[in-house]
Amino acid sequence: MIKLTFCLTRLPTLSREAFQDYWWNTHAPLVASVREPLRIRRYVQMHSLPAEISADLRTARAGPEGYDGVAQLWWDSFEDMALSATDPKAAEAGRLLLEDERKFIDLPRSPLWWGEEKVVF
Repeated sequence: MIKLTFCLTRLPTLSREAFQDYWWNTHAPLVASVREPLRIRRYVQMHSLPAEISADLRTARAGPEGYDGVAQLWWDSFEDMALSATDPKAAEAGRLLLEDERKFIDLPRSPLWWGEEKVVF
């Protein structure tokens, strides 16, 4: 399976709580509603805990500021995902998701990448 990992930073106008509420209660149902035309097999949200909980760990590792959440989406393969590229419903679904993401995600500060999961245990 192919996985898209998206590290999310909220817009500066939102609190972490408001960001996570919108992401869970508004964006997640939108993603679920377009999963078939986009051929998404699985969608998971990991919501960050308050920054102070991770502060000691970040300091010990000299790590950067954390993210507000991480989204992970799975497809069977790039080939399977590409099948939706010519589907007008998939194009509209992608447009709807990006339009909604602009309402709560600071996109330039939110990296995303494709990867293949390698399970250790």
